[in-house]
Amino acid sequence: MANPSQSRVALLLPVAALLAAALLLPLARSDADADAGSTPTTAYDELRLRGFPRGLLPANVRGYTLDAGSGDFAVDLVSSCRIVLPAGSYLANFNDRLTGHLDDGRISGLSGISVKAFFRWWSITGIRADGDELVFEVGSVSAKFPARHFNASLECPAKADS
Repeated sequence: MANPSQSRVALLLPVAALLAAALLLPLARSDADADAGSTPTTAYDELRLRGFPRGLLPANVRGYTLDAGSGDFAVDLVSSCRIVLPAGSYLANFNDRLTGHLDDGRISGLSGISVKAFFRWWSITGIRADGDELVFEVGSVSAKFPARHFNASLECPAKADS
């Protein structure tokens, strides 16, 4: 039987996953694509190419940068926001800037997304694609959720309070 803190983290992971996805989608569209002379794509297209659904990022992405060599990214949102995730009804907070490292099937060093569970905010530190599931990481604890829950980007209706 999992201890209470592991159960809490498992509940927070879906929210963190959505937030992480929201951050990674803009990053997925890399400057490498422009440098290679390929047709420009959206952040959502890049996420798909990297094995992630578009719904990891909210619909209010303003822009992003991606270092093609290192995979380091930054995603800028129009504003910070809070979204209630459809899976588990978790409240997720997206800062106006998300950063991390993007590889095929993996987002690591994620910063800027947190989920509320058990009366506490938990930072999502990474997301992995694992077949039809997404694995959300909160430190050394992880939780799996069906990737299909993240097929669509959610609107960011409200600015998050500081």
